[in-house]
Amino acid sequence: MAQRPGSGDSDEERFNWLYGGSGSPGSPGSEPEPDATRRMPVQPRPQPTSRPAPQPAQRPAPQPVQPPAQPPTQHGRGGRSWRPRPRLRHLVLLLVAWIVFLVAVPIYAWTRVDDVAFAPGGERPDEQPGTTYLLVGSDSREGLTPEQRKEFGTGNAAGQRTDTIMLLHTGSGPNLLMSIPRDSLVEVPDRGTTKINAAYAFGGPKLLVKTIEQNTGIHIDEYVEIGIGGFVGLVDAVGGVEICPEKAMQDPLANLDVEAGCQEADGVTALGYARSRKTYTALGDVQRAQAQREVVSSVGDEVLSPWSVLNPVRYWRLNMAATDTVEFGKGMTPWRAGMWAMAMTRVNGENGLTCGVPIQDLAVNWDPDRAPQMFQAIIDDDTDRIGQGLCSPSGLPKGTTG
Repeated sequence: MAQRPGSGDSDEERFNWLYGGSGSPGSPGSEPEPDATRRMPVQPRPQPTSRPAPQPAQRPAPQPVQPPAQPPTQHGRGGRSWRPRPRLRHLVLLLVAWIVFLVAVPIYAWTRVDDVAFAPGGERPDEQPGTTYLLVGSDSREGLTPEQRKEFGTGNAAGQRTDTIMLLHTGSGPNLLMSIPRDSLVEVPDRGTTKINAAYAFGGPKLLVKTIEQNTGIHIDEYVEIGIGGFVGLVDAVGGVEICPEKAMQDPLANLDVEAGCQEADGVTALGYARSRKTYTALGDVQRAQAQREVVSSVGDEVLSPWSVLNPVRYWRLNMAATDTVEFGKGMTPWRAGMWAMAMTRVNGENGLTCGVPIQDLAVNWDPDRAPQMFQAIIDDDTDRIGQGLCSPSGLPKGTTG
């Protein structure tokens, strides 16, 4: 075993002992001993390179903000164009605006209504169940221009008379629309027996109401009056009505010239159809009353049409025409007026009854048996019991002519 050199050994001996060399360090030919420690070659370490001094951080230059891309306005593939979807809140606002319009127009129109004092003084029938409206069509020319008188075929007669008299009863049973021909012979208070339309000419709405109440026993709850010009305006406001004359009708004095069969009629034609006195030769005034109910019912059907509400122009014109040309009795409320208008649309078929007042002859004398039965059914609000024996288009007994 090799001995570790002592402190007295030379540097060369110590070198040889550590690295296994027998000669001087690095001398050629010197071999290490078998158990001597071998010297492994050492790889030189890379020298560190100089690094550049750190530079302060620099912020990137701000980039300009690009505007948002505009949606394409030209048609793309398939011919479709890009459109933004409507927002729900926009639809809600539109719906609210429409509801406000539907409510505001009648309220505004009602501010233009003229009211009429119709309730007579003295003794009247007691209040009765249901509601009975008196509908009067006046043939007064007041307010018509010369051009309108010529167009409507009204002539220049002075004063005012009732061209149409109807009772509309609503209640627990079917609605009943009953015509009272203006030539009906009745007892007019303080005037004796005469035609019923004379009551209006003598004393206006109050005397007419008193005459009807005393001759029928029916209490009149509400009053509605419409003039010639208003009738034309109302028909035109709903876009015309359907009339169904059984034969061709020509009456130059009423500006009427229509063919037989169902057809659309404007306001002037409908007016002539409802008031012509020369073309209804079979039943005279009784037949005219049937035509008047036909036109009134047709107006009601058009008012009830959804188009009268969905079309804002038509809705506006209808409300304005109704309040500009129709006079309501004092005490009529917008709610009651609306009920009257709705009831006028429910007088046909299963919804109601349309009749002439029961008469016994074409001289328009009321039937002494059948007429009181009709009146009592209205007084009792029991229109369900009114059968064909009482309700006929002409008012004559069923099987006679009407």
